[in-house]
Amino acid sequence: MRDLAQTVIQRIEALGEISDEPGRLTRTFCSPAMREANSLVGSWMREAGMEVRQDAIGNLIGHYSEKSPKSKVQSPKSSAQKILLLGSHLDTVRDAGKFDGPLGVLVAIACVQALNDARIRLPFAIEVIGFSDEEGVRYQSAYLGSKVLAGTFSRKELTRTDANGVTMTDAIRNFGGNPDGLAAAQLDPKRLLGYAEVHIEQGPVLEQQNLSVGAVTAIAGQTRVKLTFTGRAGHAGTTPMNLRRDALCAASEFVLAAEFFAQRRNGLVATVGEITALPGASNVIPGRVQLSLDVRHPNDARRRAAVAALKKRADAIAAHRKVNFDWQLVHQAPAVTCDRQFSSLLSKAVKHRQRKLVLLHSGAGHDAAAMAAVTPVTMLFVRCKKGISHHPDESASVRDVRVAIGVMSDFIGLLYAAP
Repeated sequence: MRDLAQTVIQRIEALGEISDEPGRLTRTFCSPAMREANSLVGSWMREAGMEVRQDAIGNLIGHYSEKSPKSKVQSPKSSAQKILLLGSHLDTVRDAGKFDGPLGVLVAIACVQALNDARIRLPFAIEVIGFSDEEGVRYQSAYLGSKVLAGTFSRKELTRTDANGVTMTDAIRNFGGNPDGLAAAQLDPKRLLGYAEVHIEQGPVLEQQNLSVGAVTAIAGQTRVKLTFTGRAGHAGTTPMNLRRDALCAASEFVLAAEFFAQRRNGLVATVGEITALPGASNVIPGRVQLSLDVRHPNDARRRAAVAALKKRADAIAAHRKVNFDWQLVHQAPAVTCDRQFSSLLSKAVKHRQRKLVLLHSGAGHDAAAMAAVTPVTMLFVRCKKGISHHPDESASVRDVRVAIGVMSDFIGLLYAAP
């Protein structure tokens, strides 16, 4: 009998070799690396007994049909069937770790593989989804894949351009998707049982408590903003300090102000992860600076208040330094509470596999947050070494992956037995 946990780790290593950049793992929306990843993961889905398709935005979907009274495999388009969704995303951040996203897809495939090996078909279908974009690296707007399936994708997103000037419309079309067919890709809520996602914890709690897995109760809300400070470029040697309109100094003051603000508010995190100073020469005063801002809090009202306060602070900094200021909202997602019934079944499965149940709150964003708009969601966190995430040192053990596969298999069984 195959060791499914070992298989998951081996496949994570294989996916970790598929990247858009040499020497580090970066796999972005509708890129050549994503095409290669979808092809490889699709082959594993087929091996597990699934029918495989790629939808209009590049989501990879494996369909494991339900049991038929006539012992015939029904079409994925059958209106009578109910569907349990499992999965996570296959895109990554820049210079990423191997586990964030792919772990959830591969654990889901392993669960279906176990069913297929045992020749078990359930009264409901299972679809394993490898979402095409969760991180939002290429177009600075997260959850593109899951938003399409949830029916919350805005066609305004299609006009966004990446760093090379490629529109999202063209990227999707070049990938083999269909920008005109995104609305039709939405899932029918009436057919869905719910969505369950496995993910590394991205934090230290499970490791501190020496536990393999934990159940997630809620996902923090998130706001992403693009800020631009525009001053005046000038000669670094001949422009007096008191006459400068240095856009980088204004941006730097805001970065520290955001840090200071968040440090004094419980539960709030604020991050500037990208910054570009132009014209970008050592002997020229920066005349224009663009930077990102990521603000998160489990309470939406507090997050919105924090964003408003930070915008006001940026405006004040710009006025004081006599530079212009632009604030562009690029992504916003509300806090999400996991479904009580689904989470109860998942918690029961966790208790069966380990000595203690720990309930966790997620400060990170997940496809589950987008899918909650259309169906009940729940999440299982898996211990990661030292809580490291979004970094090449990201790691989870074979033992913990084995526990996660067991928990999710039990969860599927409990869902089948539930009234």
